[in-house]
Amino acid sequence: MQAVRAKTLPSVTDALRTVESLLIGTGQRTARRNAWTSVLEDRRRAKDRVETQHVLEAVSARTS
Repeated sequence: MQAVRAKTLPSVTDALRTVESLLIGTGQRTARRNAWTSVLEDRRRAKDRVETQHVLEAVSARTS
């Protein structure tokens, strides 16, 4: 009797990256990833600004 081995299916992310690598050149892929990283960083900074604003408003309300 032979052992049956299940093959693991690639994740959706892996499949999309494979398709992306076939359709888009390396430079464009890098640019797209850099752009997405910038978007995420901008969102993080915006969240930090909102939190800082809330803290400043709370401190201002206490002192007035």
